[in-house]
Amino acid sequence: MLRHIRYTGAACAIGLLVAAAAASPISAQSYPSALIRIVVAAASGTPPDIISRLVANDVAQSEGWRMIVEDKPGAMQTIAGAEVLRQPADGQTVVSVSLPGMVAPALLPNLNYSLEKDFTPVVKLSTSYNVLVVHPSLPVKSVSELVAHLKSHPDKLTYSSGGFGTPAHLAGELFKLQTGVRATHVPYQALPQAIGDLISGTNQFMFVTTLPVIDLIATGKLRALAVTAPERVAALKEVPTVGEAGFPDLVVQDWVGYLVKTGTPKEVVIRLNEAINKSLAKPAIRASLTKLGAEPAGGGPDEFAKFLSSQTAYWAKVVKDSGMKMHQ
Repeated sequence: MLRHIRYTGAACAIGLLVAAAAASPISAQSYPSALIRIVVAAASGTPPDIISRLVANDVAQSEGWRMIVEDKPGAMQTIAGAEVLRQPADGQTVVSVSLPGMVAPALLPNLNYSLEKDFTPVVKLSTSYNVLVVHPSLPVKSVSELVAHLKSHPDKLTYSSGGFGTPAHLAGELFKLQTGVRATHVPYQALPQAIGDLISGTNQFMFVTTLPVIDLIATGKLRALAVTAPERVAALKEVPTVGEAGFPDLVVQDWVGYLVKTGTPKEVVIRLNEAINKSLAKPAIRASLTKLGAEPAGGGPDEFAKFLSSQTAYWAKVVKDSGMKMHQ
């Protein structure tokens, strides 16, 4: 799916260095010299897609750049990653990734690229957290009660997700690892299907992004036990954090961020970072992210790089310790 965001305006002048010996020089006036592609590693209408478009739209308006946002979901975000690596390292093709992209190296041993070596972080756009919800027929009202119920019914309950390697799946696997419970993961091709079968009682619990279940919680169709955040989230202030519930190691942060192909001139990375941070600082953008159940992030490329490195190492250990396999 393609949605074009086109704006005209004066190009911002910044000094650019020669990218590499084999690359052509990029002048201050030539960046961006054409359309900037934002390749989103998620399906249309999902939070990463909506957030990527929201930020790209504002950057295009503010900077007078021409931008296009293109969705290329699948294969734990590696389809989008591979697409960007086929393009020149000039900063005019950007990949928008989230948590599953950092888990892919641990789950896909034959992955033909290295996230650390082949991509350069630009900026983290947003952070968000999941809420642990259960079907109201389940006789539990806290995380501790859910754990006790699962332990007394090993392998009898199921939890759903919008697909293998999604944040919902990863949080569920971490939950099993941290608590020692046994439950079966049921992946779906799309998040609405997973939520629908949770409402019907086909599955019993789920870690899910907050936005699509706020009304379901309010109307009693689902019961919220805890949010996977370090602090209570604004949209569900009455719901305790996993730390308050006695499980501080179950904090799971999802996020959306931009990367470019390694070899992109440092000045281009900095220019992109500055433009995006400027948009993220706007009250209107911050308010829009809050409505989506997300928080604006921002910061420098080095800061984002350290975050990604820690995330990759953390989830690699979770994958190893939990025994997660692609056929699950």
